[in-house]
Amino acid sequence: MTTAAYAAMSAGAPLEPYSIERRSLRPHDVCIDIAYSGICHSDIHQAREEWFTSLFPMVPGHEIAGVVCDVGSDVTKFSVGDRVGVGVFVETCMECDNCTAGLENYCVKGFVPTYNGKSYDGEVMYGGYSSSIVINDHYVLRIPDSLALDVAAPLLCAGITTYSPLREWEAGPGKRVGIMGLGGLGHMGVKHAAAMGADVTLISHSPSKEADAKRLGAHDFLLLSDRAAMKERAMTFDLIVNTVSAPIKLDPVIRLLATDGTMAYVGLPDKPLEMSIFGLNSQRRRIAGSNIGGIRETQEMLDFCAEHGYGSDVEVIDAAQINEAWERVVNSDVRYRFVIDATTF
Repeated sequence: MTTAAYAAMSAGAPLEPYSIERRSLRPHDVCIDIAYSGICHSDIHQAREEWFTSLFPMVPGHEIAGVVCDVGSDVTKFSVGDRVGVGVFVETCMECDNCTAGLENYCVKGFVPTYNGKSYDGEVMYGGYSSSIVINDHYVLRIPDSLALDVAAPLLCAGITTYSPLREWEAGPGKRVGIMGLGGLGHMGVKHAAAMGADVTLISHSPSKEADAKRLGAHDFLLLSDRAAMKERAMTFDLIVNTVSAPIKLDPVIRLLATDGTMAYVGLPDKPLEMSIFGLNSQRRRIAGSNIGGIRETQEMLDFCAEHGYGSDVEVIDAAQINEAWERVVNSDVRYRFVIDATTF
């Protein structure tokens, strides 16, 4: 099936219109007419080969929302017309302990990404900057009717990336949670943590973020450069979800954690971080990593957002605006996620 898309033809090249071939339906496949595709900063990193060697031509996009247009002969969970989404991965081994426990995102064999990768049988994966996609039904998420598809699309990456560590470290009533950074990830972290009932503080280097943080649900705001405030809040956070991708000094942030407190890293700095071990062992603190979520947890997140009445804050654009939008993402000039109208591919 020929599908209209936008692709980067080489590392660092601007995206341009491109046609791709989607595979014919297999028994457990679902074909989705894409309505919206979110722009994640990782799309830019990979298309510009800022992390590792990439595959070209590349059709990015792993925040996909749309409607089922066809199903394979053995599909029973979805029907034509269902509102669905696709996230960061589209194939896992389904045999390792992590996969069988619902942690497909930590598949021991390694998950197959929605784009910039190959399936286990060698098929090149093309992502959501396109009109349609065909994937195995196990990796399809149901989008609740109360969530508009445009605000739901970024939940498939930004939403689950911040939801998972908040659930893992039990954010909720009585827990003091810091969300560090207010971008595509951070704004969802604030919304999730507030909806879970935690005491939420936005930690930022920018005083201009305070009003928006409180609009999104934060109860307090902490400026990293305010030494007096940082000292006053030392040893007060049970959990800090760090969404920042730029290299920062970690020691002042670590001191904000209470005894047994955890900093969960979901941002992806491209340079090594520096820190002193004394800040950790002095109060049995932890630094941990977290990476998206499994299918079961991602569906839980979508249902949670619907129950509490929120999605991502988005700016919808046409396909012709993608390259401009990418530059704005690099310059942190979006509140808080660009979403491409797939009818414009």
